Amino acid sequence: MRFDATGKVSLEHIYTQPDPRSYFGALRKLDYCVPQLGKPYFAKLIDELRTARRTAVPQVLDIGCSYGVNAALLKYDLTMDDLYARYGDARAAEADAEAAPAIGTADRDALLARDRDLARTRDTAPRMRFVGLDTSGPALDYALEAGFLDDAVHADLESHDLTPDESRRIAGTDLVISTGCLGYVTEKTLTRIVRSLGDRRPWMAHFVLRMFPFDPVEQALADLGYRTVRVEGVFRQRRFASAEEQAGVLRTMAAAGVDARGLEEDGWFHARLFLSLPADASGSRPAEDLAAGVQATARPHDHDRNREQS
Repeated sequence: MRFDATGKVSLEHIYTQPDPRSYFGALRKLDYCVPQLGKPYFAKLIDELRTARRTAVPQVLDIGCSYGVNAALLKYDLTMDDLYARYGDARAAEADAEAAPAIGTADRDALLARDRDLARTRDTAPRMRFVGLDTSGPALDYALEAGFLDDAVHADLESHDLTPDESRRIAGTDLVISTGCLGYVTEKTLTRIVRSLGDRRPWMAHFVLRMFPFDPVEQALADLGYRTVRVEGVFRQRRFASAEEQAGVLRTMAAAGVDARGLEEDGWFHARLFLSLPADASGSRPAEDLAAGVQATARPHDHDRNREQS
């Protein structure tokens, strides 16, 4: 296994395959679940936006969207278990994604045909529009061809501003979400997105691993007129891939002064949820009230919440 500077195992190879089987095969073994836990929170925010912005079909920008997982869960009311079963593949389940045999064109075409049929049968009256942002071209290509994403931006906004075409693709965004990429993606990306949208300030909801500080992001958003609140509790992301990964992450957290007792020490990455709203959002509830309402609505559906240590 290869590890990055934070101690996390490198899984970059599963994001660059021509279809999602390696992705789901690898993450299923780690009980990756944060998109499922985030689903009711995102759904509640989308409902709130319909009223606050008087739009029947809010647009969501998913940062680090990979193969369109969040879009599939929300647009088609799927679960992570549905997706794990849908893309279950003996080659991916029994071997590391790097070592799995090459995927045939015919196999990919068959998966795409099945996914397009899902999109046709479950999305007859769209209630939301999804735009994906990712650095992986193959993942975006699959999500677009399958119909999970309605549009996509293939870019690294850590290194450059949006081009005119990229700005056009995200125009009209109402909600910006992420489920684990912040920490690698920084406030640079979020700042560039907000500035590209001009006077239209989107709401934001980010699940951020506890090992990564959110303070720089919160300050950058505050400078743009946002107020950020944290939803109470913590959320499991995935199991550690090995004792070595856990040890490396615990060292990183200790160096940052983050208490891992009862959480990461027990074998799981944990994330926190941050909501950021424009401070002067006309027609919307204050960030604190919205966070409380989102939490109250989503909590009955979240069976993996854990008490956060003080």
